Amino acid sequence: MAHPSEHPRVVVHAPALDGSRRVTSGDETLGIASHLDDVVEILRLADLDRVEVEESDLIEWEGGGPEEWPGLSEHHDQ
Repeated sequence: MAHPSEHPRVVVHAPALDGSRRVTSGDETLGIASHLDDVVEILRLADLDRVEVEESDLIEWEGGGPEEWPGLSEHHDQ
């Protein structure tokens, strides 16, 4: 069995009003993501770059999965 510190549980929280999503590991906030690429970068900076963001059991997506980024389409429609 893997030691908990080797594979911390990462939570991508439900979108805020601006569409951004907080990324945490335990009690620690790793960063704020506005896009899936941001989650990948936040995990890379936390030395978790070997995690498959969209498929990993180590990541819990609250309030929608990796494709849920409210407000993102508004930026592309301008």
